[in-house]
Amino acid sequence: MSHDVNSLLPMILDSITEGVFTVDERFRVTSINAEAERIIGVTRERVIGKSCHQVLRSDSCKGRCALKQTMETGEPRRNVRMDITNASDEPVPLLVNTAVLKDGDGKLVGGIEIFRDVSDLEALRRELDDKHVFADIVGTTEQMVELFRVLPDVADSGSPVLIQGASGTGKELLAQAIHNLSPRFEGPYVRVNCGALPDTLLESEMFGHVKGAFTGAIRDRLGRFREAHGGTLLLDEVAELSPAFQVKLLRVLEDGQVQPLGGTGSVRVNVRVIASTNKDLHQLIEASAFREDLYYRLGVVPLVIPPLKDRRKDIPLLTDHLLSRLGRRMGKKPPGVTASALEVLLEYDYPGNVRELENILERSFILGRGEDIDVRHLPPEVRSRRREPGAPGGFDVPEPAGRTSPRAREILAVLREHRWNKTEAARALGIARNTLWRWMRKYDLE
Repeated sequence: MSHDVNSLLPMILDSITEGVFTVDERFRVTSINAEAERIIGVTRERVIGKSCHQVLRSDSCKGRCALKQTMETGEPRRNVRMDITNASDEPVPLLVNTAVLKDGDGKLVGGIEIFRDVSDLEALRRELDDKHVFADIVGTTEQMVELFRVLPDVADSGSPVLIQGASGTGKELLAQAIHNLSPRFEGPYVRVNCGALPDTLLESEMFGHVKGAFTGAIRDRLGRFREAHGGTLLLDEVAELSPAFQVKLLRVLEDGQVQPLGGTGSVRVNVRVIASTNKDLHQLIEASAFREDLYYRLGVVPLVIPPLKDRRKDIPLLTDHLLSRLGRRMGKKPPGVTASALEVLLEYDYPGNVRELENILERSFILGRGEDIDVRHLPPEVRSRRREPGAPGGFDVPEPAGRTSPRAREILAVLREHRWNKTEAARALGIARNTLWRWMRKYDLE
């Protein structure tokens, strides 16, 4: 039985997961879908026929209205950020798309506005701005603060990103954060471990295959690129790709199309690619093990996560964060860490980086049985691999005359209290600023 499309239109609009409303040429609301009702907090019966600025109550209505600009120029607007006020008088941040509506003769009869509520995204941005913890990425060092600063712009750009860092530094966490902050956050997030499969299987894994392409191919498979359509694809450990497969990957990145294994046609995909590696790609390029053109295609935006031993002042903050997370996971109150245990943690070099610190804390959490974590709870390899005085980065800075330096935990507490303002922290400790600098160098807290 056939249906008149016009009769199905309200049902179609209500099935859309974004807010939609239309206006006539005088900006009076002519239709509104269910998601728009939910976001604004109104019913369609109350808003049909009203001016859209009475419904949205946005500052943009006073002169920066995207819909008005579209109606005047005929040009659609994409992903315009605006704030409205809902029926509960609460501000709601939106991302808005607009277009004109014309009749069969091409005459302008109104406009359409499609929008989504980005409150959760804005909350993530505030978390990124206001704290030193975001999506389990923790840091107060200059490198990490700079990484947090550029992260929203990187996420918004849609450009390919190359994340470099040693194993255990949190590359996948950073990739997930970029996806969550991006306009693609509602789309799929797909991860591929490039070093886990041989080329023959990797091609099918990445690009898909058609039924009968090889023995065992009993049905069609989409492949990770097509699974990630409209979202983000993480190519983890991309340096492990063979030179032959690098050529195939480069072609896909350049053309935006994949050809399933055994297929005769190509399929266009819309995917944001993030690559990660713990290898030095410049060295691999010099050794002819990685294609330079692929490097530049993947590394439009390069990001580097420093190893934990190069950002020791993050260790106390990381320790608190990881223990709190472990406590939630285990359903127990997280323990504290004694000053002597923190001294040992600050001196250890963490070849496994943040992942190793988390493993150390989890083991110590279990062995401590609810007690504060002390040196005796730490693994033997951590206690025995303390840096010797005089070694690079060691603790051989002489004490200021007539004064014994406080422990690292005390210094860190004062620095955090005064937001790392060295002058105020030194005054609180009752010492000269130069003395504070010497103590900070002693404990690798610069």
